[in-house]
Amino acid sequence: MYICFAEYRIIQEYRQEYLAYTETLLSGLHDVHLYEGTDQPNLFVEVWNAVTAEHAERIKKERCSERSPWFRLSEWIVGGSEKMHIWTFRPAHFKDECSINGPN
Repeated sequence: MYICFAEYRIIQEYRQEYLAYTETLLSGLHDVHLYEGTDQPNLFVEVWNAVTAEHAERIKKERCSERSPWFRLSEWIVGGSEKMHIWTFRPAHFKDECSINGPN
């Protein structure tokens, strides 16, 4: 299991519009969760579940695509889409490949 993690800060003036729009986007989805920082209001993270590294890469590509319904969020991000950070994570004790620090 992998996760694709997107992080960004929303412009305060667009907070309610953002929350309404993301509520619609999330409706019926089970593979993505949206969180807000408790210490940093308006800092949001999306956590997308992916089965494989390739699936996570497809999620990242689609999430950044201008044709994605999620792309609209970029207009509410402080600094625009360039300030959205997306990473893929895998379990730290992944057995099928070498870890970041070398073989397991």
